[in-house]
Amino acid sequence: MDLAALDGWMREFARLVAENRDELTRLDSAIGDADHGINMDRGMTAAVSALDAATPAGAAGMFKKVGMTLVSTTGGASGPLYGTLFLRFGTAAGEVGELTAATFATALRAGLDGVVQRGKAELGDKTMVDALAPAVDALDAGLAADTSLGAALAAAQAAADAGRDATIPMLARKGRASYLGERSIGHQDPGATSVALLVTAAATVLGTPGQR
Repeated sequence: MDLAALDGWMREFARLVAENRDELTRLDSAIGDADHGINMDRGMTAAVSALDAATPAGAAGMFKKVGMTLVSTTGGASGPLYGTLFLRFGTAAGEVGELTAATFATALRAGLDGVVQRGKAELGDKTMVDALAPAVDALDAGLAADTSLGAALAAAQAAADAGRDATIPMLARKGRASYLGERSIGHQDPGATSVALLVTAAATVLGTPGQR
């Protein structure tokens, strides 16, 4: 996958965030600050504008630009967490013009590790990790089984969606939602929901024939 494809991934994520902004905010109104959709839309709109302003020479520069833009423009915990995800992704990918499927998977796991380290969250805490970790595991498993990138990303998308849905009955143990105690049960986590959009964007743009 070349830089144009990776750029397309970010733009599709921004589009999906904008499309689902109100739903993300509605979910956050139940267990958070009621601003996840607003914040993510503002951050990704700014990230796309930053990419429009200057074309990075390689993947590391591209995702550093996206990550730093999110840190500086996205409010709440989303900015630092998504910023860390993309910064770690870029560092692991390297300053190259094209990524193989294996390198993409390695970089995405580095992003996950960064989110876990930054947020101190684990599976079952009712956070974005509950969608991101299963997606990364499914992507790795698919590629290890020598399936196509498209099939592996489709499996990752299904895993992210399942992880998102699995947050509904969970008791929140991290973030603002944890302050609600048992009242957090029965609500879908907004961070896991936006991560599912990120993985959907990857499956849509990077899972097409011709990517490898």
